[in-house]
Amino acid sequence: MPDQRLRFELATPTRLVVSEEVDEMVAPGVRGYFGVLPGHVPFLTSLESGEVSYRVGRVEKFLAVTGGFAEVQGDRVIVLAEHAERPEEIDRERAERARARAERRLHGKTTEEIDYQRALAQFSRALIRLQVASRPPSR
Repeated sequence: MPDQRLRFELATPTRLVVSEEVDEMVAPGVRGYFGVLPGHVPFLTSLESGEVSYRVGRVEKFLAVTGGFAEVQGDRVIVLAEHAERPEEIDRERAERARARAERRLHGKTTEEIDYQRALAQFSRALIRLQVASRPPSR
């Protein structure tokens, strides 16, 4: 069944980001990245912040996501993310400033009292956004 595809949908609370037939997708689960091909066993998982990738033919596409859930049902994957951005939607300068700010907090180079876990999450999100923004445009 080489022509079989997955129905991949990714939504946030404010918009539908992706609704497409794809050959495969990869997402950041709480126990690490997982990949899904057509006919995958059903499962439900929480998502970490990370990069979601999906492929249609030879074209790979990428998204930066923050948290949420993924449900796999054989030939359908539904991702409900807290936040998701395509590479062209990411403001690289803003992401770089967020990375630098979080890094300063993590290294104690600020006078304010910090929540270490929150600063680490902000640093991670900024790095993911920068990684996705640096991806070449999909063709």
